[in-house]
Parts: sequence; C-alpha cells; structure tokens
Amino acid sequence: MFGTSGIRGTVGEDVTAALALSVGRAVASEGYDTVVVGRDVRESGSVLVDAVAAGLRECGADVVEVGVESTPTIARSIAALEADAGVVVTASHNPATDNGIKLWTPSGKAFGPEQREAIERRVREDDYDLARWDGLGDRREHGRARNAHAERIADAVSLERTPSVVVDLGNGAGAVTPDVLDDLGCDVQTLNGQPDGSFPGRPSEPTAETLETLSTVVANTDAELGIAHDGDADRTLAVDETGTFVPKDALLALFARAAVREHGERGVDVAAPVDTSLAVDDAVADVGASVIRTRVGDVYVAERTTDDGVVFGGEPSGAWIWPEESRCPDGPLAAAKLVELVANRGPLSELVGEIERYPIRRTSLEVEDKAAVVAAVRSRLTDRYDEVDTLDGVRVETEDGWFLVRASGTEPLVRITAEARSEAAVDRVFDEASEAVEEAIDRVAAGG
Repeated sequence: MFGTSGIRGTVGEDVTAALALSVGRAVASEGYDTVVVGRDVRESGSVLVDAVAAGLRECGADVVEVGVESTPTIARSIAALEADAGVVVTASHNPATDNGIKLWTPSGKAFGPEQREAIERRVREDDYDLARWDGLGDRREHGRARNAHAERIADAVSLERTPSVVVDLGNGAGAVTPDVLDDLGCDVQTLNGQPDGSFPGRPSEPTAETLETLSTVVANTDAELGIAHDGDADRTLAVDETGTFVPKDALLALFARAAVREHGERGVDVAAPVDTSLAVDDAVADVGASVIRTRVGDVYVAERTTDDGVVFGGEPSGAWIWPEESRCPDGPLAAAKLVELVANRGPLSELVGEIERYPIRRTSLEVEDKAAVVAAVRSRLTDRYDEVDTLDGVRVETEDGWFLVRASGTEPLVRITAEARSEAAVDRVFDEASEAVEEAIDRVAAGG
C-alpha cells in the first residue's frame, strides 16, 4: 500500500474515498487520538479529506483541519498543535490525475516501516476499533498553520542583504514561500501562483525541462535566483542568476556543506541516499564531514537524521531536511536557506561552480520481475566483489567510481546508475553494471 512516499495513485482507481476512510479508521484505531489533517490543491483532495476525517472520528480521534497548505506546513503543525499524528492528502509532484495519502509523526518524520505496516494490516484485515455513538471524535479548523510556519522559517535564516527572487509555485500549495521571502525584505516575483490542481502553468514536478519559463524570466530580469516547488512544496529546486538550472546533486552539496559550516563542528555527518553523487562526498569532506548513505526515500533520510551528529539530510529529488527544524522535507525552508546562501556568500552560479561535477550515466530497463532480477545481480556481484552494499538494491564501489542497480519503487523497472571521476571511467563502470543486469535478466527469464 505504501511506496517510498506514501500512498499514491490514480483518483477513482487506486485512490478512493473508501480507501481514505479506511486509512482514517486505521490511524485512529492505532491510538492516535488527535490528528492534524490537510491537503494540497487537487480538487479530489476535498473529498479525500472528508473521508479521512470521517474515518478518524468514527474511531474516536479528534481532527484538526488546517486546510490547503504545503506538506511541510501541515507536518510542522502536528507538534505545534500537540497532536499525535498528521495526515496529508497529496500526490506531491505526481500529475493532476493522481492523489495520495501520507502519514506524519510530531517530529515531522513520515511514518516509518512498522507504523505503515500496522496501518496496512488494519486496512487489509478490516480491523478497526469503531467508537460508540457517544465516543465519536470532534472536528475543528485551525487557520494559523501557515503563519506559524513562516515565522519559524524567518527565525531560521539571517540575510546580510535582500536579493531579488522569482518563485515558481507551479500552481501548487507553496504560497508560504513568497510570503516569508517578502517578509524578509526580498523583492519577490511569483510565477504560477494561482492554486490550481490541474497544474495549468507547468507539470507539478520541477525539472530542467519544466522550468523553462522560470529560467527565461530570471535570465531576463535582475533576479539573482529562481526557486521552484512541486505541488505540495516539499521539494525545492533552483536556477541561478543566468537562468541555468542548478543540478540536483550540486544543490544537495551546497545545502549539506552550508549546514556543516553552520553547525561549526568537524566530524559531523550528512544523510543522503545510495544514488547520491560523489560530488556531495567531496563537498562535505572539505569541511570535515562525511556522508551516511540511506535507502532512497525521504522517510529513510529523515530516519538517519535522528542519529547523533547528523546535521542535514537530503535527496537529489529536491527534498531537504534540517533536523533541528523539522524532519519533514521543507521546501519553503530550503528556499529561504538558498536565498540566505546567495545573500551572504555570493552569486549562485559561483557557489555551484565550487562544486565538482563528475560524469554520471543513468538508464532504466523494463522487466517483468524486478525483484528477481535485482536478486540475481546481487548474487553475481557478491561473488565478484568483496564489499557489496545491499541497503537498497546493489551498490558497488570500484577504483574508478561506483554503480547502483535497484528496482523502481513504483514501476516495473530496474534502474542503473553509474558515476566516476572521468568520462572513460564512467563508461567502464556503466558497462559493467549494464552487463550484470542483462545477464540477470537472461537468467531470470531462463528460470535460473
């Protein structure tokens, strides 16, 4: 039921009011007595919120509804409202046809594996603790979640000057970002600022291709950077003052290095998934830190930020976590942190230029049994190499670089990623990984 980022799927097929009702019942039955509920801008969200709230109340939980807000706004409000859990109805960066449900703890971290399994078991077995007629939960509204989030963000940054910024909201729920940047004194221009769950301005997922308008506006104005969110604003990506898209690994490296410097201690760590570039390792090594690898998925990154000495966590997808603030990926906070970097340390293009770039190769192969193929790859490579990391797929470090073979969390695909410090080396590493996967596909097809 739960992928790496909660429940997601097509509305009316995979995601229905009946499912939302069941999830609400299951959350309340697990003993979460007060639950914050909110949603992104998708029209289907109002139906799903009503269903979730009904399920929660039917099993005795009180519901605090915060309305249409960004995911980090809702996640942060759980602790502020002294609630026990949160439910966000969102499909994040997925297309308008989709919606989903993600569950959060008061720390801002998404539900972990054991919590998700408990919810899934109850839904699967139709096992709920329905309340008596006089024990139903209450439902009330809370209208200050966005203001509280903005205040926390403003307290977390300090600008030596106030840059001009263009913010592309992608018609999503991230309105807190231009609000807080304006309050900080920045000159803010907004693109696609009208909330609209059909995402008419651009696709919900921000990429180099979907941010062409943002790039053009920044390049042709005096703006010093452009910032973009996905539909629920848990992701932040950027373009520099020339309108050039900032590579995701470079942005991860910038945030990680800044967090280490801000912490002021050597020997600390940052958390990042197994598909993260060597550039991040190099960037934090320069300031005395190291990278701890996690499984792919913000919940796994967030989990590692609970370890002593971990001062930052991030995924190249655009999810950034400052654990001292919240363990939810916080796009608006990331926007303010990036503005702070530009304001206090110089042009974004120059900051990005300080980060080493290494050649990287990626591909995906469609397979019928992705789990079996990855298992066959693991078996072969374990025999060939002394150290094979199987935390999430199969990751092998070589003298030239590294490669990763892992099953997609949402599609019938096996993904291959390879990186090295030269073009010739990355070709060798990528070919080696591809050969291992192709042999594994043949073996699985032959029943071996």
